[in-house]
Amino acid sequence: MKMEILRDGLPGFAKDTKLNLGTVLTPEGAPDLSQNQIYGVALSAAYSVGNKQLIDTLLEESTSVLSAEEIEAAKAAATIMAMNNIYYRFTYMASDKEYGKMPAKLRMSIIGNPGIAKVDFELYSLGVSIINGCGMCVDAHVHEVEKAGVTKLGVQSVARIAAVINATAKALTI
Repeated sequence: MKMEILRDGLPGFAKDTKLNLGTVLTPEGAPDLSQNQIYGVALSAAYSVGNKQLIDTLLEESTSVLSAEEIEAAKAAATIMAMNNIYYRFTYMASDKEYGKMPAKLRMSIIGNPGIAKVDFELYSLGVSIINGCGMCVDAHVHEVEKAGVTKLGVQSVARIAAVINATAKALTI
């Protein structure tokens, strides 16, 4: 219910975002993802963009769907990808390709043991990586989720959720 209030309160210039927000958080609007995956991706994306109103609304909306472990994993995905997306984007952008061959020497054990289904954590991380613009990370997460059986339509659903959550945060900030 709180999401409906937030969505209805978006300003006129964000009409498309308002309409999209009403769609992408449903199984019909995010094909090939479960309701848990939809809310996990949305919450991790909200943590990534950092808009408190959006985070609080999604938390309230998702507590009947997500477990405490899934909520913690959404926080973990946003946090670990905040580090990894910057580091790996640097190695990709640097004209000296030696940087990409060097060991990262960054701790990222949460990726191997996220406390929830690995595929779900990869979906959360994919959404955050899309927002953060790390092509190398996007490719790695797409590879992992497709290997786990997620369809291209499911991957596209993650991208759509991330895009709409990002746009919603922007509209709320403006």
